[in-house]
Amino acid sequence: MQRLEETFPLIKWLTSYRKETFISDLVAGIIVAIMLVPQSMAYAMLAGLPPEFGLYASILPLLIYSLLGSSRTLAVGPVAIASLMVSTTVSQVAEQGSTDYINAAINLSFLVGIILLFLRALRLGAIVNFISHSVLSGFTSAAAIVIAVSQFKYLLGLDLPRASGIHNSLEGIFKALSGSNMMTVSLSLSGLLLLWFCKEKLCCQLQKLGWRDWIVQPICKAGPMFAVALGSIVVWLFSLDRTFEVDTVGMIPQGLPSLTALSIDLELWRQLFVPALLIALIGFIESVSVGTTLASKRQERIDPNKELIALGMANFGAAFSGTYPVAGGFGRSMVNFSAGAQTTVASVICAALVGITVAFFTPLFYFLPKAILGVVIIMAVLPLIDMKAFLQCWKFNKADALTLLATFILVLFIGVELGILCGISLSIILLLYRSSQPHIAIVGRVGESAHFRNVERHSVITDQSTLAIRIDESLYFANTRFVEEFVLEQCVKHSETENVVLIFTAVNFVDASALETLEQLVTNLRQEGITLHLSEVKGPVMDQLRNTHFLELLGNGKVFFTTDQAMKELAGI
Repeated sequence: MQRLEETFPLIKWLTSYRKETFISDLVAGIIVAIMLVPQSMAYAMLAGLPPEFGLYASILPLLIYSLLGSSRTLAVGPVAIASLMVSTTVSQVAEQGSTDYINAAINLSFLVGIILLFLRALRLGAIVNFISHSVLSGFTSAAAIVIAVSQFKYLLGLDLPRASGIHNSLEGIFKALSGSNMMTVSLSLSGLLLLWFCKEKLCCQLQKLGWRDWIVQPICKAGPMFAVALGSIVVWLFSLDRTFEVDTVGMIPQGLPSLTALSIDLELWRQLFVPALLIALIGFIESVSVGTTLASKRQERIDPNKELIALGMANFGAAFSGTYPVAGGFGRSMVNFSAGAQTTVASVICAALVGITVAFFTPLFYFLPKAILGVVIIMAVLPLIDMKAFLQCWKFNKADALTLLATFILVLFIGVELGILCGISLSIILLLYRSSQPHIAIVGRVGESAHFRNVERHSVITDQSTLAIRIDESLYFANTRFVEEFVLEQCVKHSETENVVLIFTAVNFVDASALETLEQLVTNLRQEGITLHLSEVKGPVMDQLRNTHFLELLGNGKVFFTTDQAMKELAGI
């Protein structure tokens, strides 16, 4: 039973399930479903797929995650950034609207699932730490702007070809601006106003009237559904699709998606692999970040390795449902949490309601204007644009701020995938640059204590014959030359030096290149009549050194347990 509970966390949660918990999950499931139906159709349109594909991606993948996921409140399904990346990727290998385009999107789901499960097999849940916050922040903000701009053609009623780069998109929009459909523009503005009112004003107004919170929350979160319903009714009532050529969704196939066999094309997989890897990583990082944040609010924890399994299987579910990749959505998860979801039963209820919608109510969306779906997308991604992050980052660390800005600009102007790859590369280069010039301090004794501090920052006592140098970084090929030059330079400046003590408190690892440099340093110092010593060497590093002849090479040099012991013994105390 314990093994089963570890595999399926939902079973464990159900053992202590109560009526009150079910009511909370039921309310949350209904609220998220109301939000998810229009949003998922909008995201499918963003991915270049028919609206029903977004609905399909919100049924089986959501059910699979509810069984396997370690987060009680993460809402899995179509997300804006993944949808944009799918559109960018698949449009390079197939024409939008074609069977090949749909097949490529399905294969992308399967590849994302394979990658996530492969990462789990290698226990690489901690891979979330390898993409810096500044890169993610710059990427997310830029991607949100790209997504918003991509919807302008629907809001204005323009028929524009796909453009690469935001500058080309804006140029195409400005050139065609005079041909905008004013009725479509009116619907768009009305939709924006309605969604803004529901989001910013409606809750406060209803609460002032004394309405209970469990009634207010569903109404306020139902803004997208209100916009979809009213937009469809207006178009149908006044025949705007015929009289004013308002572009609508049209006929959506009725019925649940059938499980389909995957058409595997290895050449297609080769073309899709890098984008699939990026979609998998970004989706996983977004999911774990949101899941961790929400779990911490309730003193709970999620397991990144279990999330790899849950998200990988959810993407398999998407592939066999004949739809595109899924991930944990920030907005929906926040709504799920705020609405009171206690377990993933809320996701099961949400998936069931979406399934009922697909099975019986898709004809109601025939007159739904694409402009309203564009409005839903824009309002969903606007909170992702975080300009304050750059200013905060600039105050704290200018290198990280430049990484954020570079990623932001690159994603905007050269494309989503290449932009994020360049951003990741830049952050790695900066990391290597920082660690290649580690902080090194000459230290002295603080008064009569056993504490040693930087001579440039504190009033300390030093010994003219002994130079104590603290290295605040592990030693590896990129920084050993810098350390060697620093030590030799300081020995020249302090001509009376007879002993050098390297303090290894911050050294967690020494690679082969660093060992060779240390050996050379011993020889160079000995030629100058100086003896090299080490102090406060950590166990794992000492084990490394014992497996070599370095300790023998030290000769008269010693490895001291503490710096205090080293300074006293070398001073003859």
